Formats: sequence, C-alpha cells, structure tokens
Amino acid sequence: MKPYLLFVFLVHAFFYSTVLSESVSPLKMIKPDKVGMDAEKLKMVDQKMEELIKEDRLAGGIVVVARKGKVVHFGTYGKRDRENNLPVEKDTIFRIYSMTKAITSVAALMLSEEGKLNLDDPLSKYFPSLKEMKVLNKGELVEPNREVTVADLLRHTSGLTYGRTPHKEINQAHKNAGILDRGKKVIPMMNGMGKVPLLFEPGSDWVYGCSTDVLGGVVEVASEMSLDQFFRDRIFKPLKMKDTGFYVPANNATRFAANYNYKDGKLTLKDDPKTSRYLENPTFQSGGGGLCSTASDYMRFLLMIENGGKLEGARILGKKSVKLMTTNQVSKDAGWVTFGNQIREGVGFGYGFSVRVKMSDWDPDGRVGEFGWGGAASTHYWISPKDDLVVLTLEQVMPYSFNTEWALKGLIYDALLD
Repeated sequence: MKPYLLFVFLVHAFFYSTVLSESVSPLKMIKPDKVGMDAEKLKMVDQKMEELIKEDRLAGGIVVVARKGKVVHFGTYGKRDRENNLPVEKDTIFRIYSMTKAITSVAALMLSEEGKLNLDDPLSKYFPSLKEMKVLNKGELVEPNREVTVADLLRHTSGLTYGRTPHKEINQAHKNAGILDRGKKVIPMMNGMGKVPLLFEPGSDWVYGCSTDVLGGVVEVASEMSLDQFFRDRIFKPLKMKDTGFYVPANNATRFAANYNYKDGKLTLKDDPKTSRYLENPTFQSGGGGLCSTASDYMRFLLMIENGGKLEGARILGKKSVKLMTTNQVSKDAGWVTFGNQIREGVGFGYGFSVRVKMSDWDPDGRVGEFGWGGAASTHYWISPKDDLVVLTLEQVMPYSFNTEWALKGLIYDALLD
C-alpha cells in the first residue's frame, strides 16, 4: 500500500473505531478489582448466562454490572435474532416495556422540582373529567374519599389497573374507553378514564396498573410538551441516551432484537424485528411501557440515579427527589407489592422503583435497601446503594420471568470483595 493510501486508511480506521466505541458503550469501564469486585467470580455470570441459553430459557441477552460508578462487566450472550443467526451485541436494541416507568417518574419529579406540578395535586387539576372517577365497592360505584393524586400515580396507590382484573365492570370499562390504545394520543386517552372504576380508595392499597401512563399525560400537560419531546430534550440528550425512544428508526432497525415467547420448555418467535410495530412511531406514547433502549443508554440512566440525580456534570434530578424514588412511600396499611396471589413480602414502592424494606422468603438473595424494577420481556435492573452496585440484565422473553435475575443475583453479590 502506498504511504498516502496507508495514511488515509489509518485515519479512517481510527475515526470509525472511535465513533463505533463511543456509540456502543459511552460508559466508564474499569477492572473489577479496582472497585472491590472479584473478576474470577464475575466470570460465573458468563457461565450462568450460557447455561440459560443452552436450556432454551432465553435466546440471548446482556448483563452489565457497575460498582462505584464504573462498569466492571459488560457481557453479551447468544442471539438477538435466532431465525437469522444474528448475535447479541453491545448496541443491540431491546423493548424495555415497564422499565419506561422509572423514566416517566423522573420526568414528573423534575417538573415537581420546577414548581410546574405538585405531588399532592388531584388528577382533575390536569384532566377535569377525572373528577368523576368512582370506586368499585362490592359491585357498587361509590364516591371516593378523596381524588387520586400525582403521588398515587408515582407509587401505584391510585386504584387504576390494567383492565385485567377479576372485576368485569373494570375490565369492560377499560375496553370501552380504549385505554392504552396505540391509536390514541396520551391526552385524548384521558377523556375516557373518568368512566373507569378504581379498584380501591386512593392511597389505601397497591396495585400495578396504568398509573404511570396517566402520569405521562400529567407530564405533557404540566410541561406543555409531548412526552417524547420531554424525554428527548430533558433526559435523553443530557444523559447521551441516543438510542432510546418510543420506536426504532429505520437506520437502527438492523440492531433491533427479536422477542420470544417461552412455553412448554421452548422458545418461539413472538415479534419479528423486521416487521415489528416498534418500527413505527406510535400515536400513543406509553409512559408506562413504550420505550426501546440499549444496555449503554439505560445503564447511564441508572448510574445517574445511583449518583443522586447527576451524571458527568448533567444534573437531571435533585437528591431529595431521588430519595423519594428509592425509599418506600407506601403506607403499612397498603401492604407489600402484590401481583394476584403473589405477595412480595418485604418489598414496598417508592416514587418510581420497588424498594426492599426487609428480608423474607421472596427473593432471598436480595438485600435491604435494594431498589429496581423490570419489563414485560424479562428485562430487569437493581441497585444496592450500600454496596454501590448497579446491575442491568436485558433479554427478550415473554411472559416475564425472574430466571435471569435470580440466577445471577447471588453470584454478583458474592463477587463483592468489600
């Protein structure tokens, strides 16, 4: 090769390798022992992930571990698309579903800090028609003791469900109103919410439902911005979360993972990334479960939270707001986080995250003070403040499974040296 051509080649190679490395992982990496973790024990994470793939529990995934603000492990495993033999890579894009909720919660708390909303505000301040909401009590619709507030939405004590309850009145009202219809914008969606019965008196209990989607509507009204614009301008750009959004643009579609269904010991294709609805910008921007993201992007969001609301000079949220998110805000009378007959004893909820209040037989490898959440395709994250530890696991398997979290949690905690 001629010297001139060699020079041009080297310049281009340096440029593209630099751009690629920045686009793949704008995270500070460090050797585990520098922050008190055992590199050899962390290798067991790789082994366990390969076992889960071999057992056909997942097609592929990513595990990222950070301690003291530095990433010590960024592992990619298996296939993002088994049908086309495409591997999981560091910049693979995943459907994160309910991991969207924490971002919407941050948006609301940012507006609270700015005085544009108050956590004790009733919903009718933003949507007057919601003043008409009733509580379903023994088959009768009754006036609530008080209105649902913004705080109720943040901690899931509103009484709003997903319309999948034992109560046909609630389920039918959800269906009639078209709640969470991808063809509706967030604000028009609220026009039908007033006719959807609440499961209980606001603040008296905990139920997982569309509270955070309604919160997304509050964010839009209070900020006078669409939800995607608020996310993009106020959260994603400052945190350099360039691959996170309500859909996967055409130029990123080749990085999008397939989604799988697990049943009877086998994985089958559920959502083909080449024909997925996530390739189109939805009318309804779901603050409760609509985003797609990458491991690097979401890890930057988590590191911001773990660092008290700030990352690399970008202040997103104040420390007091982060404290509200990461400490239990649910009253003792409301009990623990519950899904059907499953009671997660010892697990409460803050303004955006589940919070471990005490140990129990539920998730015995967890630790008091741990907070986190997950998404419907079995994505998950947890943060242990006292250990300065942040863990993110991404895969695409439905229905939701704790397999990866529970297989890895004890191994990762065991890798701590101090």
